Amino acid sequence: MTTAKTIRLFLVDDHPLVRDGLRARLGSMPNLEIVGEAGSAAEALELVDSVRPDLMLMDVGMKDMNGIELAEVLLQRQSATHIVMLSMYDNPEYVQKALQVGARGYVLKDAPAAEIVAAIEAVSAGGTFLSPAVSKKLFRTQEPRPLLTPRESEILSALGRGESSKQIARELGLSVRTVEAHRQSIKRRLGIEGQAELIKYAVEHAREFGRDS
Repeated sequence: MTTAKTIRLFLVDDHPLVRDGLRARLGSMPNLEIVGEAGSAAEALELVDSVRPDLMLMDVGMKDMNGIELAEVLLQRQSATHIVMLSMYDNPEYVQKALQVGARGYVLKDAPAAEIVAAIEAVSAGGTFLSPAVSKKLFRTQEPRPLLTPRESEILSALGRGESSKQIARELGLSVRTVEAHRQSIKRRLGIEGQAELIKYAVEHAREFGRDS
């Protein structure tokens, strides 16, 4: 019989009472060890390299640096660490930004303990987790993604990275004329007229139409 791997958890929240509550709620969870905690972003940055946790449960609304900014910095340093954001806010913009910087979960602070445990288990297993209330609000407000072909998505992503048609053609093994034809097709699908508007759209949506399209 195999023994489940122990999850090394690090808590980040600038309210001691919240950290106390999390320890109390999560302390009895099997195969979980709370290996450290921090009351600020600066403290988290100081401690995390030596602790190297598997997962960090992190507050969004901290005073010195918000949790989403901290998550981005930490994931650049330790990409193997998973992050679950813990927040009072169900604002879809916060959720989208957290996911964009690499957080794997987003849970509301008033969620039942079982929901926080479910998030930790799901993310530790390589998945993602959003509180049901967050997920419902996020996908209700999200605009549907325009339907582009995989090739058009590649080209739009490259435009968002500032590449010219000639660079894109060389990168994808296409002729410049073919890339220009794809650009025209993308504009028709998106209802965009000018080249400047296309570039602006590409820059703003570069992550959405990345190489995983």
